[in-house]
Amino acid sequence: MLSHSFKSLTELLRARAQQQPHDRAFIFLKDGEVESGSLTYDNLDEQARAIAATLQSVTSVGERVLLVYPFNACLEFIAAIFGCFYAGVIAIPIQVPHNPEEWADLSFRVQECQVNISLTVAVMKAQLENSWLDSAPANKDLSWIATDTILLAHAAHWQKPNIEPHTIAYFQYTSGSTGIPKAVVITHGNVLQNCANFQKTFAHLNFRAVGWLPLTHDFGLVAGVMQTIYTGGFAAFMSPIAVFQNPSRWLKAISTYKAIFSGAPNFAYDVCVQRINPAEIPNLDLSNWQIAGNGAEPIRPETLERFTEVFAPYGFCKAAFYLSYGMAEATLVISGGAVNESSTVKFVDEQALQQNRVVMVTQGQPGARTVVNCGCPWPGNRVVIVNLHTLTPCLPDAVGEIWVQGAGLSSSYWHQPEETEKTFQAYLKDSQDGPFLRTGDLGFLHDGQLFITGRLKDIMIFWGRNFYPQILEQTCEKSHPALSANGSAAFAIDVEGEERLVIVQEVNRHALRKLNGEQVAEIIGAIRQAMIMQHLVEVYAIALIKPSTLPKTTSGKVQRRHCRDLFLAGKLALVENWYCPDSERLDPAELTALPGMDDT
Repeated sequence: MLSHSFKSLTELLRARAQQQPHDRAFIFLKDGEVESGSLTYDNLDEQARAIAATLQSVTSVGERVLLVYPFNACLEFIAAIFGCFYAGVIAIPIQVPHNPEEWADLSFRVQECQVNISLTVAVMKAQLENSWLDSAPANKDLSWIATDTILLAHAAHWQKPNIEPHTIAYFQYTSGSTGIPKAVVITHGNVLQNCANFQKTFAHLNFRAVGWLPLTHDFGLVAGVMQTIYTGGFAAFMSPIAVFQNPSRWLKAISTYKAIFSGAPNFAYDVCVQRINPAEIPNLDLSNWQIAGNGAEPIRPETLERFTEVFAPYGFCKAAFYLSYGMAEATLVISGGAVNESSTVKFVDEQALQQNRVVMVTQGQPGARTVVNCGCPWPGNRVVIVNLHTLTPCLPDAVGEIWVQGAGLSSSYWHQPEETEKTFQAYLKDSQDGPFLRTGDLGFLHDGQLFITGRLKDIMIFWGRNFYPQILEQTCEKSHPALSANGSAAFAIDVEGEERLVIVQEVNRHALRKLNGEQVAEIIGAIRQAMIMQHLVEVYAIALIKPSTLPKTTSGKVQRRHCRDLFLAGKLALVENWYCPDSERLDPAELTALPGMDDT
């Protein structure tokens, strides 16, 4: 049962346009600083009806339509996706392709979803048409419509389709961090339930947001666009490129528009600490920022501490950090913390974790590893930790796969029945308890709170022990000052029938300028020593690469499988490639003789 009064996103926006027609819903900040456009609720409704009427003249209800908009066309994208909702067609948001690999991805989606129509803006239409003709599969026509040239008079010809909560609204493609991206089917009811859950969690807040994450990503789309309209609030958007060029623009906008909500993956908060001097931002005031969302990638406690230390003098409160866990298959959020409560960090024994056991220890104890609390299941969601071997609920404080139920979750991938059954139709063994969404993530529940330990597909096994890549990556990044934070990938490859560890690591720009052979050897030695001393694992190969070349998704997740493929194909942007000589290989039994290993 939906905990709101709307049947569809179309009905939602129509209601907002009638109740608060002249209120500004969205603005766009050119270069992240100057207002260059805005949409009131009435403007948005009228543009959506005009676009919908145009689509209704060339499509049928249920057809798929591609949305290809540049980052600086946020407002046009919002009008276009609601135009799709108003027309009863299925929207497929995708970023503008810039290279052959991205064009191949667009072509794959066109073929998989049988798309005939693509929406964009006038300034890009000819370029996209020509590039598509150069890269398109044979006999696949694709018509391009520039939505910003559609006359508003067309709105009068809109015919309202019958849209129910189960009607498909759009496809949200998975990030591709662990495999080929899949089209997650998102219904109107899924989005509305997520918005209702969000509103219930933050009921006392007057929603004002600042966003820069791509609107093709669930974080930017649902938390930024849909939640703003659901609450009748206001949001200021800017291009992610503007933020990457100058991250202070993000915090300036939060200060200027007194935003209470703005979120990003963990890496963005690190970037702020590294590249912003808050004293150089006139009148910076972050005291209104009550929800600093942090999700979409592993959350690092040290990031929260550093950001708070730097920006607390400017009104930022550590309790504003809102740590959450979600995925495309869940529309957005599965669990999250309580509002204005400091995030909980626990310490667990690493060796026990390698055996899927949770043993709480104190900070500073040998082998202690931090795990971050991602809160309780959101309203209506049920989380079960499941033993992978028995498919039964785990004992308390044991690590297993995270399974979840809830009205806000998707229930399928588009035209992939086998993957749909495997992922969305799981049942606990010897019971009718289900269906569950199998997240593919590992974690545990402690005092009702969810802790994420890793991704099932990323788990590596060396010398009979489980290793989580993100733990090894953090150790690597801290092993030498020349290495970039959030710039590492750890994965396993098969070498003569044996799993061996490979580390790919970015060198930071400052160190790269004066790097020589002696320093490279020092870095390699530091990484190897850190892995042995802290994790008792031997590195087979280390690839040092240029800054900002590690494969990542748009939300900052490391694409370990893609990185592995590039490593094996010799296509990384290498600074140095090192392999462990056979003469230096360690016998596992020798590890007990290493200095400092007696107590392990």
